[in-house]
Amino acid sequence: MFEWKNIYRGMLMGASDVVPGVSGGTIAVVLGIYDQLIESINGFFSREWKKHLKFLLPLGLGIVTSIVLLSRVINWLFENYPGPTKFFFLGLIIGVLPYLAHKGDMKHKFRMKHYVLLLIGAVIVASMVFFQAGETEPMTDFTLSTYLLLFAAGFIASSAMILPGISGSFILLIIGVYTTVTHGIEEFKFDVIAVVGIGIILGIILMSKVVRFFLENYTTGTFAVIIGLVVGSVFVIFPGWPDSVGLMIAGILCFAGGLLAAYLLGRVEYKQS
Repeated sequence: MFEWKNIYRGMLMGASDVVPGVSGGTIAVVLGIYDQLIESINGFFSREWKKHLKFLLPLGLGIVTSIVLLSRVINWLFENYPGPTKFFFLGLIIGVLPYLAHKGDMKHKFRMKHYVLLLIGAVIVASMVFFQAGETEPMTDFTLSTYLLLFAAGFIASSAMILPGISGSFILLIIGVYTTVTHGIEEFKFDVIAVVGIGIILGIILMSKVVRFFLENYTTGTFAVIIGLVVGSVFVIFPGWPDSVGLMIAGILCFAGGLLAAYLLGRVEYKQS
């Protein structure tokens, strides 16, 4: 039986994937389905593909629906209310850290080397805050080299997207094709969607195999890196302190809303795990 509740999970992941700085992988962690997501992507290419399709199909439908329907809304929020919106996602991400620490059994299994891995993961993601986007307008002249760039950008971004803490949209922004991709989605430009889509699918397949290998063979170390990646994303998303009382109050309320959302999702999702 298809796991139709994955549609709403996919919509949350899709909404986050259009936000530079927020990772779909992080939202999968918030929802408590990250391990199952990695397992299902790998299992889809095995004899038990039908079982994993029941998990992936509703999730994929939710992601695509969200990207198509909510990309304008999310972009509008970030253009008009960037501070409060970022504070909400900040609360959401910080709210998942206790669950990650529990899942990785941080209290009993972490040794000095694991804290070093955590620090490395945090520094890698936090350093992205120093990168600047080189693009302001969507591309209009498409050549073979342009399509190859879009394919490579989709491949690299999705490889990052599967990792908690690393934003695929932010990678697109760094490469310089973010507005081209989002404009292509909004205007339903099939060539842009198809080329980037193929790159994204291949990137997710490859990176999921890498993540699965490390989760199975170096579980504690992998959780240390994942926690570090999530911690590092806090520095990327943090919008700075508001410069007015009104924005400060809005930021605090949105941050609290994010924490509450993480807690409520935890009550719903984690009780099964």
